[in-house]
Amino acid sequence: MSADGFVEVAKVSEIPVGETKFVEVNGTPVALCNVDGQIFAVGNVCTHDEGALSGGFLEDHAIECPRHGARFDVRSGKVLALPAPLPIPTYDVKVEGDVVKVKVTA
Repeated sequence: MSADGFVEVAKVSEIPVGETKFVEVNGTPVALCNVDGQIFAVGNVCTHDEGALSGGFLEDHAIECPRHGARFDVRSGKVLALPAPLPIPTYDVKVEGDVVKVKVTA
């Protein structure tokens, strides 16, 4: 971890546009989402039934849980479609060249 709290977690080239990648940051499960070349980091756990969001359908800025269809905005974590009752956490991302860094705060 760097002095500013960011941790190197992946390379941009490992996350194709419109896809997600699961990583762990200091023990926290995180889904990296590539939306038109911009990387977002969100909690990888659906608030409906704790299913993994990575591997879910990503369209525009929304990720859909593959289990029951709950949808979240990857920019804000806001719930876009039920059955999720609560938003998901979002995390700060820094991209330096091909390197993706994420900062997970408690």
